[in-house]
Amino acid sequence: QVQLVESGGGLVQPGGSLRLSCAASGFTFSSYTMSWYRQSPGKERELVATISSGGAYSNYAASVKGRFTIARDNAKKTVYLQMNSLKPEDTGVYYCKCPVGRNDYWGQGTQVTISS
Repeated sequence: QVQLVESGGGLVQPGGSLRLSCAASGFTFSSYTMSWYRQSPGKERELVATISSGGAYSNYAASVKGRFTIARDNAKKTVYLQMNSLKPEDTGVYYCKCPVGRNDYWGQGTQVTISS
């Protein structure tokens, strides 16, 4: 079955960096667009970044453009989110998502907290 497992979250000071990973299994990873979302306290889940199946194309939310980079390694079936110049407003639970067939599959999320 489809599984997505995020890792790499933690507590970081403002201005710091983190790299999140999402390990996929149970489907042909290289055939699907992958996305990162986040849900901040008191807010709805929002799209952060998307990467095409082959990795050539990516899109970002305006709030993270220039600071975050999405990447993927199809051989390792893993998608990454490199987050630099982190701000307190980046705090939230980060999820990876993949649409497979008629369903959207989500990981369990990884907590990112930006605080001094």
